[in-house]
Amino acid sequence: MNGKIALVTGASKGIGRGIAYGLADAGWDVAVHYHSDTAGADETKKIIEGKGRRCLTISGDVGEKSDVERMVAAVIAEFGQLDCLVNNAGRQTWSSLLELAEEDWDKTIKTNLKGSFLCTQAAGKIMKDQGRGGSIVNIGSGANKEPFLNLVDYCASKGGLDQLTRVSACELGQYRIRVNCVAPGAIEIERTREESADYAGTWSALTPMGRIGLPADVARMVVMLADDASDFITGQTIYIDGGLWTKTQWPYQTE
Repeated sequence: MNGKIALVTGASKGIGRGIAYGLADAGWDVAVHYHSDTAGADETKKIIEGKGRRCLTISGDVGEKSDVERMVAAVIAEFGQLDCLVNNAGRQTWSSLLELAEEDWDKTIKTNLKGSFLCTQAAGKIMKDQGRGGSIVNIGSGANKEPFLNLVDYCASKGGLDQLTRVSACELGQYRIRVNCVAPGAIEIERTREESADYAGTWSALTPMGRIGLPADVARMVVMLADDASDFITGQTIYIDGGLWTKTQWPYQTE
């Protein structure tokens, strides 16, 4: 039991839920943020408490400053401290550049990029005042560097997140706050299964390690970066992809 507290955004399902489980297994108490999936957040909380850890569920829009401030205040009121923030909440729109609606662009940038900024700012202030440092982990994507057709809003947001990670690491390092980005490859979750008839088979064939990724693969890296054993690692983007993003040519750009 490490006596430390983590806040994971977008943890009612998918990769966020997997990260919350991984932190709980490593001895962390976890605040589970969700936007609208109350049932999913309750299920995540049930499993975490079943592992013997404390858990708080908090709803809110990470793109709204008042919601973010309320979320962080709730964590402090419940646990008295905040040691790790995981910026996982995200969305995307399948649309060509020329057809993408302005409101969809705004929603994606607001959630993925502005939300990560607001949460980093709020958590960074708390960690600075606590005086013992902390860890912030942004959840990126292959879209941090690869141009995916029909995902222009998502690619723009994740490219921005890569730079947000670096700038935040440079500014917050003086307070012993580390900021890193974990960029998953093809991870099988509820959402990605809906992208193709055989998501796992398609992406396993393209991945050098020959298999699909799972939320637990991402969670293990987040846990490592959250831990004090990684206290000299900051400003990095680490790809958890089985070698997928090292390939220069593969048929991912489909209409």
